[in-house]
Amino acid sequence: MKIVVYTLGCKVNQYESDGLILKLKQAGHEVYSQIVPADVYILNSCAVTNEAEKKSRQVLAKFKEANPNARIMVCGCASEKNSSQFQDIDGVKFISGTANKMNLINSLEKIGVYKDEIPTVYNDEYEVIPSKTRAYIKIQDGCNNFCTYCIIPYLRGRSRSRSLESILSEIKQLSKTVKEIVITGIDITDYKIDGKRALGVLANKLKEFKNVRFRLGSIEQGLIEEEFVKEISNSNICPHFHLSLQSGCDTVLKRMNRKYTTKEFEKSVEILRKYFNNPSITTDVIVGFPEETDNEFKQTCEFVKKIGFYNIHIFPYSKRSGTVAERMKQVDGNVKKERVKILQNINKNLNIKYILSCINNVYSVLIEEQIDGYSIGHTENYIKCYIKGSIDENQIVKAKIVKPYKDGAMAENIVD
Repeated sequence: MKIVVYTLGCKVNQYESDGLILKLKQAGHEVYSQIVPADVYILNSCAVTNEAEKKSRQVLAKFKEANPNARIMVCGCASEKNSSQFQDIDGVKFISGTANKMNLINSLEKIGVYKDEIPTVYNDEYEVIPSKTRAYIKIQDGCNNFCTYCIIPYLRGRSRSRSLESILSEIKQLSKTVKEIVITGIDITDYKIDGKRALGVLANKLKEFKNVRFRLGSIEQGLIEEEFVKEISNSNICPHFHLSLQSGCDTVLKRMNRKYTTKEFEKSVEILRKYFNNPSITTDVIVGFPEETDNEFKQTCEFVKKIGFYNIHIFPYSKRSGTVAERMKQVDGNVKKERVKILQNINKNLNIKYILSCINNVYSVLIEEQIDGYSIGHTENYIKCYIKGSIDENQIVKAKIVKPYKDGAMAENIVD
């Protein structure tokens, strides 16, 4: 059969879809990740925001346009949260949740809603197809943080970690074809071995893979302690850290049930900059969280400028049913839109400021694509570089940052 596996949402979803695609191909099916005419469409859905759920439903309409007679299957966070939103949509034959997505391979002919119980131990053993240039490896699932705005712990279950042996086995296979591997999970900060946090143990093991550079996915402030950072500074982990902030105001952080203060967050950044030379620090910020005042938002703006992030992922707050924040006083939508614009302007200036701090520095650039006469890829500190000329994909080249350009920097290839 001709099957499309279409993915929305996070890198964990993408990783799980890649594993499903490989198994379907091994079973003899013709499989695609983009919407093309097909016999079966599988949507791996997202529910992190209202907009993500809405998009999940809209994608099903696109499936019908591509083939009105196709069989449609839905899995993932949106169907785990509310399977009924998909049940009356024409063409949808099978619905499951976040658990045991690989079972979809054995459900291509089934009809109905089959949501397995979310596991309490890590039991997803995926074998994935890496991209041409980088791969993702999932080391953990679930979350125990219960931030007041987030629905994910209810949909993904409690934190559970993959065995070190399984992780290293997959990395060994991936390292044969890719130059960069991203360590991902719902909360990799909580990766544990024998009940103890062990991301540092894993990082130490990564040194064995000399021909690969590793990038950490989103991490929490509590992970950044001096001993851990000192250890990874001597490893092949990229000097790019996505340190989740959410708000630069202590009173908002408390309402969010984030377990740190801005002072503690700032200290974590100082530790990273002590052991890494001008690392890029990126983050997430939620704008218009319930009850956020003008002064609280102003504090966030001042704090992100003080930290000097390279890039901020900006999200207007999205009310999620079943969360504590749903019951709080909501901020007017127009106010949220205006605050997003203000923070976007700040972020643009921070982008340029960081790239200017990197001018004339030489970095390793992983070439990922070629567009309009440029070879394009990312440095170890995640600056998107545009290098004139043709360079083969999946090559790491030395390049000097010349100037800010488009959504990254113009760079000059340094030929040995």
